[in-house]
Amino acid sequence: MANQSIFNIATTEEFESATMETFQFQYQNNEVYRLFCDYLEKSPNIISKIEDIPFLPISFFKTHPIISGIGQAETVFTSSGTTGSQTSKHQVLDLNLYEESFLKGFELFYGDISDYCILALLPSYLERNGSSLIYMVDRLIKESKHEASGFYLKDLTSLVSNLSSLEKKSQKTLLIGVSFALLDLVEEYGLSLEHTIVMETGGMKGRRKELIREELHEILTKGFGVRQIHSEYGMTELLSQAYSSGKGIFKTPPWMKILIRDTEDPLSYQTIGKTGGINVIDLANRDSCSFIATQDLGKLHSDGSFEILGRFDHSDVRGCNLMVL
Repeated sequence: MANQSIFNIATTEEFESATMETFQFQYQNNEVYRLFCDYLEKSPNIISKIEDIPFLPISFFKTHPIISGIGQAETVFTSSGTTGSQTSKHQVLDLNLYEESFLKGFELFYGDISDYCILALLPSYLERNGSSLIYMVDRLIKESKHEASGFYLKDLTSLVSNLSSLEKKSQKTLLIGVSFALLDLVEEYGLSLEHTIVMETGGMKGRRKELIREELHEILTKGFGVRQIHSEYGMTELLSQAYSSGKGIFKTPPWMKILIRDTEDPLSYQTIGKTGGINVIDLANRDSCSFIATQDLGKLHSDGSFEILGRFDHSDVRGCNLMVL
């Protein structure tokens, strides 16, 4: 399946067909992934269903170039990390594919981007280079074409002033922010937002004590005067995002799927409602690896939605929406 046609997936059968084709392509064209599959004795000629496909541990992005095919990377996205820690590197051969993924994903969940004013409160991401989240939000800001759309680093007074002005005009607004910065904002200012979606991307980045999601969202709903806090689930190693419109229940676009692996046996899967490790199929990741075993814990619901419940104890805390219990 050609890159762009994944965004036309409409049925389970189409997704499964595209997934099997992607697995064959990446097995043939990604040396690191092929060696990993061969080690597990999982080649395409014996794989007949999605659940049998090997999922590459996400830590490989820290130690190996994960590329399917040949070519020069247009950009390299890097993860955040503590000083001296090893960071993930996602070599992106085709930025158009990433842009189409996040633009179509946003439209699927929230409608036409040009209807919104986009306000971004992402200080920890702005203060470093190579953030895929900053790249995405910067493009969303440009696509919104609203004069008030933009990034805010430390000028919370201007941000609050703009929010108030937009509310008076009944302007649909998206305020997207890292958790600690949103907490800083509501501690200093009390707001009552009727036309604004507040979306947290998770993570305290070492600035605050980690909170469970329920506690974080309770503080933010009261502070912003909104009914629900939305969330984004994405990461450096992926080119697609899942979104939650409240209560931490995430949904994926049609070219992305979540499976929950058994924590004791990474090659078997948990049933609906059982906690386990999150495996992600991201068909937009065609040029790297579409089959990623993350370090997040979660559970799956019968409708395909999922929750994030924490992280494996041995993993370093970073990334998007990584609340620890």
